[in-house]
Amino acid sequence: MTSKKVVELFYDVASPYSWLGFEVICRYKNMWNIDLKFRPAFLGAVMKGSGNKSPTMVQKKVLYMDKDLNRLRDYFNVPMQHPADPIGVIFKKGSLSAMRFLTAVQEREGGNTKAEQVSRELFLRIWNEDKDITEPGSLSEAAVKAGLSESEIKELLELYTSPKMKDKLRSTTQDALDYGAFGLPLLVCHVNSKAEVFFGSDRFELMAHCIGEKWLGPQPEK
Repeated sequence: MTSKKVVELFYDVASPYSWLGFEVICRYKNMWNIDLKFRPAFLGAVMKGSGNKSPTMVQKKVLYMDKDLNRLRDYFNVPMQHPADPIGVIFKKGSLSAMRFLTAVQEREGGNTKAEQVSRELFLRIWNEDKDITEPGSLSEAAVKAGLSESEIKELLELYTSPKMKDKLRSTTQDALDYGAFGLPLLVCHVNSKAEVFFGSDRFELMAHCIGEKWLGPQPEK
């Protein structure tokens, strides 16, 4: 078997399209010959650093996104429900604390397993349960549901506010910008010493072609 191709997923739990992309690439991580690396990043800084503007500034985009996400929810089989105040959740409360917490989870583990589980629980809190992700208690609840122990959570709550985790999240976000990100999710496939960059959750068919794999739709198990 040829060596695995490295695929980086830059994502933010405040982005519904990140959740769609996250779930699909997780379904393929053991089907494709890839080494998947989660790269928790901060969407707010990506938007600012790239000069992008919020889609909420264009009313027609807001109306389209609402319909689009409902269709994609069913097509991708992801249990997405709009929060009562999506603008407040994404742009007012934000996800900085959550993404620092995920950065700490990954730092402590040195891998992806727990980061995947905690990421999924944070996505669910926003986009299914309409719950907070900004307070330490909220982050703890997500970690408990992800199966982390009390001692692990205590350590993470001390770690995620440290300068080291703040710097690491900032560095990862800058990596995304350096790849050309103007939003999230961003998938970066390393093929023949070249980085192939795909934005959004609807480029998997093209991505599969680029890495020499077969695309079986967003629900490959079917």
